[in-house]
Amino acid sequence: MKKVTIYTTTYCGYCSAAKKLLEKQKLAFTEIDVTTDASKRTWLVEKTGQRTVPQIFFDDISIGGFTDLSEIISKNKLLSLLDD
Repeated sequence: MKKVTIYTTTYCGYCSAAKKLLEKQKLAFTEIDVTTDASKRTWLVEKTGQRTVPQIFFDDISIGGFTDLSEIISKNKLLSLLDD
């Protein structure tokens, strides 16, 4: 199974919602708080083309943010995307 990583900030409501959604799916994840880490935020923009958080990765593949995760779950594609 692929590793789930979520990049967040402390003041982001969508970040909290995404973490709750992952928890509801009983998925372990690593959270990386980028609230005060300008270099990591710059890396995220370079990697994803997005300035917003959360940014969610399955291994090294960006799947997007909260809305993207919600759509993946609603279409029952989560497990297929997490399988190696």
